[in-house]
Amino acid sequence: MRKPFIAGNWKMHGSASAVRELIAGIRKGAASYADIEIAVLPPFLYIPPICDLLRDSNLKVGAQNLYVGAEGAFTGEVSGPMLKEAGCQYVLVGHSERRSLFHEDLPLVAAKFKAAIAAGLTPILCVGETRAEREQGKTEKIIREQLESVIQSAGIESFRQAVIAYEPVWAIGTGLTATPEEAEAVHAFIRQLFAQNKVELAKTLCILYGGSMKPENAASLLAMPDIDGGLIGGASLDAGSFLAICKAANEKIHVGSKVN
Repeated sequence: MRKPFIAGNWKMHGSASAVRELIAGIRKGAASYADIEIAVLPPFLYIPPICDLLRDSNLKVGAQNLYVGAEGAFTGEVSGPMLKEAGCQYVLVGHSERRSLFHEDLPLVAAKFKAAIAAGLTPILCVGETRAEREQGKTEKIIREQLESVIQSAGIESFRQAVIAYEPVWAIGTGLTATPEEAEAVHAFIRQLFAQNKVELAKTLCILYGGSMKPENAASLLAMPDIDGGLIGGASLDAGSFLAICKAANEKIHVGSKVN
């Protein structure tokens, strides 16, 4: 059984005092969920102090972005090697907000994925369709293009060191929600894409759901066979809510072990 993974994307939120309080609450509660993978993805500025606060815990730290180059005259950018040295294990690549707000196209996302792998980081590759694309029946076409551009650039074997997060853009902060069955259908499609060439890889590939997972819907989403965890947005800014989702993921693995 694949190990459930819950990652909290804090986006551009936080202050020094708020971060300390949030991390203290998450660390205390997460100690009960050692059988699942849990990571927090804070803004760059808070990565070093959070790594210090989480030393000797079961929590991992990731970043929300990286630059394609390892070093150089790139004012304002942060490289993969810098993130690795700071203590990060994960980094988001191709998040819907990066694609839409900062106009990151397919070649740039693929280059960032390769940069993460080269730095020894695990990229969390985000893919997903907009509401218009879904209504036009283009969901599978869009996701296939997003994945194949990275596969062609980095090679399919690189996904042994990666995580995929499905983000239905139309269900993020819009009040709309994907049903567990709708989310599962896309997760199964993603897994099948890899199974066409690498059956073993497809079976072990971790695929997260990133469409506004909350304590209220986490259990029903995580009950789906191809949903291995969640990329959590707003709910990750509250320790109680985030830990409730972690609890649902923890129950998934224990229920699964009983079934198996």
